[in-house]
Amino acid sequence: MQFLTPSVYNTSITPDNLPWNTYNYCNAPHVNPDHYSMPDKSDMQLEFVIVAMRHHKRTPDNLYPSERTLNPTTGWDCSSIIPQSYAGGTAQIFTQTSTHPLRPFADRIWAGTCDSGQLTREGFDDAIKHGKDLWRVYHERLGFLEHVNEKEIYIRTSTEPRTHQVAGAMLYGMDPDTAGKQWSVHMQPDIIDSLVPNYACPAAGQLRVDGQATSSWVDHLVQHEPLQRKLGQTLGTTGLDEWNSWYDHFFDTFTSRTCHGHPLPCNGTGACVTQEDAETVFSIGDWEYNYIFNDSPQASQYVKLTFGVFFAELAYTLRHVFTWNTSYTGDEVHLRDDNASIGVGSHIIGERKRQKHKLYMYIGHDGSMVRLAAGLGLGSANGLRWPAMGSEIVLEVWHAPYDVLYVRVLHEGSPAPPPLDWIPLGEFTQLLEGLVPENLGALCS
Repeated sequence: MQFLTPSVYNTSITPDNLPWNTYNYCNAPHVNPDHYSMPDKSDMQLEFVIVAMRHHKRTPDNLYPSERTLNPTTGWDCSSIIPQSYAGGTAQIFTQTSTHPLRPFADRIWAGTCDSGQLTREGFDDAIKHGKDLWRVYHERLGFLEHVNEKEIYIRTSTEPRTHQVAGAMLYGMDPDTAGKQWSVHMQPDIIDSLVPNYACPAAGQLRVDGQATSSWVDHLVQHEPLQRKLGQTLGTTGLDEWNSWYDHFFDTFTSRTCHGHPLPCNGTGACVTQEDAETVFSIGDWEYNYIFNDSPQASQYVKLTFGVFFAELAYTLRHVFTWNTSYTGDEVHLRDDNASIGVGSHIIGERKRQKHKLYMYIGHDGSMVRLAAGLGLGSANGLRWPAMGSEIVLEVWHAPYDVLYVRVLHEGSPAPPPLDWIPLGEFTQLLEGLVPENLGALCS
């Protein structure tokens, strides 16, 4: 599948001559006050919001064997962002990255003050703007959120520091008075984190192997062998399976550079990656992500196995939205009671209470967002592109007349196609439950 619409890979600000919701890998479109549209219904009241998003811009997460020689001599500069890491009640430690000039392995990382996969100042600023837009919609326009505090807002991240830092930037964008205040951000143990996801599942791994043995996958690698050879010779990746079995690493290292205004890599002989090479890699990357998570014969089950725990957690959270509404009975939503077998606590039948928080924010990664989008069916008509930096899926729960609750899904700031633009909460929760394989724990053992 080819995506022929305009795309942006070199700036966080989408040019004025393009639609506001143009695919921008550097900074995805998101809910904002200029383009937010109310549901085309009357007498609606917003009850609950879930925001799932990818972190914002960072340095490359993957490194070439001789990374330093493929960057400008100035390298990457992260001196304007202060990553703190300390235990409460002690000195407020922050980290500074540097490489001693006598270090024998210095060629494995660029010069400068950034580590791999580190949130940059540009990504930090994008996250602040993202938080401002969220507040301007859900507080200033809708009057839904009243305060930026832990009573109203619950935040879950992965264990990666960049997701914690984006959480802080989002909160600061919503309310600058949060600066310097303590805020509890929730995360799961890294080895079983469902948001990344990180839990081991050999059955899913086998599906991935099977998918990359299909004729469609093999043919696409053969088709682009000349490009693969050129990139390998230029960047020193020839014979490295993690670089040659797919284009994920090239996509990462090229987009990280172009989104920050860095040149595409050139080696010591003067051989360079061209803009045409990069654009081809961007296209291949989109195809690979869509095939793995959305289009291959193995995609549906692969997503269910690798993201089933998170789908179950979402269903559990939404279940608590409707339990406080006494007009909803247990018969209207048929959720299995065996959630404990997949690692989610059982629901207390008959519980009648409102959701504790108004807003849940999940800040994860590209793998989180593509699985969520695929599971919800957002790629069923036109396919899925690689989730951009700051990619966002919003689930709004609305209270309609006659005590009926509906979910509205917004993807990258725009309402999703039917039926997700307005679907009864019970049906939506059943959709999520259908994405959780029976006995997931046993299947992934």
